[in-house]
Amino acid sequence: MAMMVDIPNKKPVAVILFLTFLASFAGNVGAQNAITPEKMVERAIHVCNACHGEDGNSKLPTFPKLAGQPAFYLAEQLRAFRSQTRADSSPQAYMWGISALLDENTIAGLADYYATKTPIAGQPGKAEQMEKGRRIFSEGIPARNVMACKQCHGERGEGASVFPRIAGQHADYIVKQLNEFSTKLRPHGVIMAERVVKNMTPEDMRAVATYLQAK
Repeated sequence: MAMMVDIPNKKPVAVILFLTFLASFAGNVGAQNAITPEKMVERAIHVCNACHGEDGNSKLPTFPKLAGQPAFYLAEQLRAFRSQTRADSSPQAYMWGISALLDENTIAGLADYYATKTPIAGQPGKAEQMEKGRRIFSEGIPARNVMACKQCHGERGEGASVFPRIAGQHADYIVKQLNEFSTKLRPHGVIMAERVVKNMTPEDMRAVATYLQAK
C-alpha cells in the first residue's frame, strides 16, 4: 500500500528535494528490502547535503549547520519532525515529508554521521555587538532573568545530549529560532521560552547570534 505524505505550502525547492529523496527509495517492495541499511543512510545523507551542505556545513542561513551537532539531539529533532511535533515555519513543508520516510536505523545513521563532522565558524560582527553577545552567552542578563547560554549549551557552545551545538551556527538561523521559541512551533523548548527568550530584546538576540556565528 502506498504511503501518502502531505507537503503543505509547497515550494519548488522543497518539492524537488522531497521527490529526489522519494525517488532514491523508489521501486517495488522487494527492491526496497534489498537495500542495505548502510545504503539507506548513504542515500539519506546525499539528500540532506543538498540543503545542509557537504559535511553539514550549510552555506545559507535558511538551513542550519548540522556538523558537530550531538547525535542524540539530531536524532530527537528528526523524530520530532517525523511525528510533526516540531513545526518550524520554514522547513515544515519538506522536513515533515522527508522525515516521514526515515526509519530508526536511518535516523541513527544520519545523526552519527553529522556528529562526527567538523563545524566551520562563520564571520564575526562588529566588536561592540560581539562583546554584548559574549556577555549574554557567558553571563546571561541577570537583571531580566535571562539565563546564560553556556549553562545548557556548554562553555564553548558545543552542545550535549538534548542541547544543540550553537557555536558556529548561522546568526540569522539562531535569531529565527529564538523568536520561534516564544510561539507554539517548538513545544519542547520550555526552558528556552521561559528562561531565555521571554525577556530578550531583538537587539539581545542579534548580538548573541552574531557572537555565536563566529565562535
